[in-house]
Amino acid sequence: MKHFKFLLVGIFFGIVLVKSEAVSWYRIYEMFRFQSFHMYGIIGTAVLSGMLFFLISKKRSVKNTLNETISFPSKDKGFIRYIIGGSIFGLGWALIGACPGPMYILLGTGVYSMLIVIASALVGTFLYGVIKDKLPH
Repeated sequence: MKHFKFLLVGIFFGIVLVKSEAVSWYRIYEMFRFQSFHMYGIIGTAVLSGMLFFLISKKRSVKNTLNETISFPSKDKGFIRYIIGGSIFGLGWALIGACPGPMYILLGTGVYSMLIVIASALVGTFLYGVIKDKLPH
């Protein structure tokens, strides 16, 4: 019951994504073919909202639910790994037609083939955990 509010926020977020067509395969297809601004507008809004939250959090020392100040550690510099990782992520997104968040929403809307995608994502995450120490980070 303690985390019920998070479930409600997740359900609300899922409804918003379905109603805005952000989980629509057709909209994602349009985006990758540069035929529509719809998805770029949604993603751009999310990026700008994140930047705004980041700036407000740093300026006002916002605290989390445990009353600890939210901090943002610096990332390691590196261009190649972000290009490779982003390309793999983008190719997977283009082939599947969904990024990790909407996979569960699509399953909830009755697209049961997403079970294969979710299982594959879990296996891929597990394999990354197994070999991450051997990869050049």
